[in-house]
Amino acid sequence: MSAPDHLLYRQVRLDIGLLATRQVAAVPVPACPGWTVTDLVAHLVEVAANVAARLGSPAGTAPRGITDVDLALAEWERVCHVLEPLVELEGPRSAGRMVMDAFTHLLDLHAALDVPPDPGHPAYRSTLNLLVGGFSASVRAHGLPALRIESPAATGTAGDGPVVRTLRAGTHDLHRSLAGRRSHAEIAALDWDGAHEPWLPAFSWGPFTPPAR
Repeated sequence: MSAPDHLLYRQVRLDIGLLATRQVAAVPVPACPGWTVTDLVAHLVEVAANVAARLGSPAGTAPRGITDVDLALAEWERVCHVLEPLVELEGPRSAGRMVMDAFTHLLDLHAALDVPPDPGHPAYRSTLNLLVGGFSASVRAHGLPALRIESPAATGTAGDGPVVRTLRAGTHDLHRSLAGRRSHAEIAALDWDGAHEPWLPAFSWGPFTPPAR
């Protein structure tokens, strides 16, 4: 059984803190063009502060434009001290999205720093379920037939109606593909049991767009 989302979020925050040290603060993050490690952490602080503000907490007054990674991590911890109890009471509405955003960026950091991620990280299962749901809505919006998705951490159907195709992928590759971190060529190279081309446009959804390369 997976841990509650607010606890997963805390774990992801701590994992990011272990990677985002002053020594790598200026390292660029290729998955987020134009961002450094510091920029990535500052983004997560802003997201957390915005959620806190929406839930009525003064923790939402976090400063903008943070340029020091240690300050960003300290500010994130301060905001989350107030935020975590609020999202626990609210339920999965905010916490699930926050875990998905933060965990996606944790994987971005692993890639930027060439540090292998933990293949058994508990956030994979929780966030993949959310990503498959968003992708499923995109499949429907594009008027595409249903696609079966199979991976060790998530299995489900994207779209409605009879399943006409199956996509099988490892947990990490599926997560990166659904979160806009894999090109169409990389997605095409996954294990499809037939023609894949009709479903490629559906991988652009919400905030996610596959990179050109």
